[in-house]
Amino acid sequence: MRDNSFINQMEPWFGTEEKKAINEYMEEDGWLTEFKHTKRFEQRIAEYTGAKHCVVVNNGTISLTLMAIAAGIKAGDEVIVPNYTMIATPNSVKMFGAIPVFVDVEPETLCMDVSLIENAITSKTKAIMYVNANGRNSKSGIQKFVDLAKKHDLILLEDAAQSLGSRFPDGRHQGTVGLAGSFSFSAPKIISTGQGGAIITNSDEMANKLRRLKDFGRSGGGNDIHDTIGFNFKFTELQAVIGNEQMKKLSERVERKKEIYSLYKEELSHLKQVTFFEQDLTCTTPWFIDILVEDRERLQQQLKEQGIGTREMYPPINKQMAYQVNGQHKVSELVGEKGLWLPSAAQLTNNQVLRICREISLFFKG
Repeated sequence: MRDNSFINQMEPWFGTEEKKAINEYMEEDGWLTEFKHTKRFEQRIAEYTGAKHCVVVNNGTISLTLMAIAAGIKAGDEVIVPNYTMIATPNSVKMFGAIPVFVDVEPETLCMDVSLIENAITSKTKAIMYVNANGRNSKSGIQKFVDLAKKHDLILLEDAAQSLGSRFPDGRHQGTVGLAGSFSFSAPKIISTGQGGAIITNSDEMANKLRRLKDFGRSGGGNDIHDTIGFNFKFTELQAVIGNEQMKKLSERVERKKEIYSLYKEELSHLKQVTFFEQDLTCTTPWFIDILVEDRERLQQQLKEQGIGTREMYPPINKQMAYQVNGQHKVSELVGEKGLWLPSAAQLTNNQVLRICREISLFFKG
């Protein structure tokens, strides 16, 4: 990424190591379907997060869906989800007929506001899908979600798609506190396999259900004996080969993301038109650089003209045409109006970040 080239809001980062690993794999006469490289990728994720089990699947939406099904959620059950999140979160349970119920998020972190959950619970509520927004922790703390779920006999699941490399204050990796947690490896994530998802869990029963669900319900690998209903959501060795090389670079990228965030915050701190969300860099890794900003559309256009890409943050899901659910959610509506993602790739140079901040400053001073 050259300092004077167009700066995309986000792009994956693949190097010679991934290319070499793919070439070496193709010399093995492998069948491409998941095998030993996939198993090693799962082991790497489990070791990094401290989870007992990891099961990888073809994408991050499916990892959420299978996690919910394996947890016992069925059609007609209600699942509480934040109104600010990527639409895959509610879509993942709607896919099999469960009903997402939206609650607003904290203004400081954009994680679900635990104080609003109890009013959303009904006799049909089965689970809470906690989203670690941009790798952040809820201001109220994850234990309040654990306690609330226990009080109402609900399942706690974690959509940690944006959170690989982020931990709770007690040191546990995000995604390991609920019954299971889900990650995504799509192109914008801190590591990528193009598409891909993973479920981590400390439950032997969950892991067994997940492995059967992703492989036709087979009783064992490669046979045609089916004890349960299952589907085909398997990974590939090509993805795993890339993923294993990406995992080797994860720790370095975690630190670089924190450096990029710190530089942005330092350079833009003088602008009253720009507001950063809370980000505890001792625990969490910013996936995207997210801000609330005044005059968003004109700023985006000005930055684009200067060769800098941005992206509007997720609008409130309940107001999207796909859902159209009644309800007022003040924080997620504000994000829909003013939320902006700045360039956030781990390969950004300091000079590029300074260039971006200079253009933002010039816009507001102009």
